[in-house]
Amino acid sequence: MSYTFCNQCGHRNPPESNFCSSCGSPLDVLDDRTITLTAVDPLQDAPGPDDDIIVPVNELQHGIGTLIVRAGGQAGERYALDTDLTRLGRHPESEIMLDDITVSRRHAEIQRTAEGYMVADSGSLNGTYVNQERVERAQLRHGDELQVGKFRLVFFERADG
Repeated sequence: MSYTFCNQCGHRNPPESNFCSSCGSPLDVLDDRTITLTAVDPLQDAPGPDDDIIVPVNELQHGIGTLIVRAGGQAGERYALDTDLTRLGRHPESEIMLDDITVSRRHAEIQRTAEGYMVADSGSLNGTYVNQERVERAQLRHGDELQVGKFRLVFFERADG
């Protein structure tokens, strides 16, 4: 399959696209500045023990949820959910900035409530998933996997003392 690249931002778009799905600029396929390349499907390595992320539970804060990036460009990073509202997205003002085109600028938000932590999709293009199910709003429980774009984050909440 070949792709059409945007002259403005360089985003890869399907060949039949008239506008860039990333920045909205018109794609002028007759313009000689537009580059079309044939996609090559690289062989993927199977994950192994070197891909594991070790989480010492005693390092987690009591009473504060934590998200740890399991997959994506920021694998291993930790985010404490220590405010009442935590926004996830590509926007630089997001508390958790996930820098990838698969993430909307304002993708999702996590609210700390008396019942626990609630995640809500903010109208993202690719959706927000908890344990591989698309959700508009859902409660996060210890061990849940939150998927935002290509990022997979695991929710931890220290229950002991």
